[in-house]
Amino acid sequence: MKLPTDHPNSIIRSLFFWAPTQVSIRYWALASVVVNAGITVTGATVRVTEAGLGCPTWPQCTSDSYLPVAHPEISPLHMAVEFGNRLLTFLVLAVGFACVIAALRMAPRRPDLVRLAWLQPAGIVVQALWGGLVVRSALHPATVGTHFLISVGLMAACWMFYVRTGERDGVLRRTVHRDIRRLAQVLVAAVFALLMAGVLVTGTGPHSGDELASRFDFDIETVARIHADIAYLVVGLTFALLIALHVTDAPRAARRAALALLGIELLQGVIGYTQYFLGVPAFLVGLHVLGSTLVWIFALRAATATRVREPVGALPSPNREPATA
Repeated sequence: MKLPTDHPNSIIRSLFFWAPTQVSIRYWALASVVVNAGITVTGATVRVTEAGLGCPTWPQCTSDSYLPVAHPEISPLHMAVEFGNRLLTFLVLAVGFACVIAALRMAPRRPDLVRLAWLQPAGIVVQALWGGLVVRSALHPATVGTHFLISVGLMAACWMFYVRTGERDGVLRRTVHRDIRRLAQVLVAAVFALLMAGVLVTGTGPHSGDELASRFDFDIETVARIHADIAYLVVGLTFALLIALHVTDAPRAARRAALALLGIELLQGVIGYTQYFLGVPAFLVGLHVLGSTLVWIFALRAATATRVREPVGALPSPNREPATA
């Protein structure tokens, strides 16, 4: 995720989205990835601290106030945690609109960046409305799980916006063999399946977010094994991708992306097994959610590292052929 530094004050200039540069819009794109991943982790923190209904109504915090007020039946700490997470939505939304403004004011304007940028505030609004449904359903695991999966989609949109800010308009070409690129795409699909299985485990196990919340009526051992089996598949596919990239002498960026993904997956596996054997402590659950977001982002990175956009009219580079996505 290396950013260009074509100006000595590029970090300062990145704050000015009203007059964006190639550098500044890329910083905003990276910020969008970070804040969307961050609010996913803080959302998990709300759940593992049993603060899911710290604000028992929506959009108000309590039935008579939009702000936290003392309530005899609600812990002040739980209310503060839940309300704090709601406030973070405004930060994520602000970054999303900054990306939109930067994309609209880029000269020359690129329609692809504008479309990808608009996905962010639109998705955040959907996420906020769905969050209201989560509260009104008393943290039903289906609504909570969908809440997480919407965040997964938002992170993918933010990542593609980040990738496109570093590319020119042009023909999309793969930098690896066709079958290797397909393997990378299958890997992304497998990681998404892993996240969905994780949602089932979360909705079945402890840490529901509140003692009043319902749970899926699945056998926890069964769903945990399914989750672990998919995790083994993901690690195997990642290892296969890494070997294929090295054997074919693929570009260094692609090999480094696959290696980084494998390292994060192994660390995530250590966290997963540790929390399993320790009885799923809350702290490790939050850390596991952080690992899940990183696995997803780095899986996307590994896939996008297998293609590049050639400037319009340029001759194809050696070993580069047209890509399909």
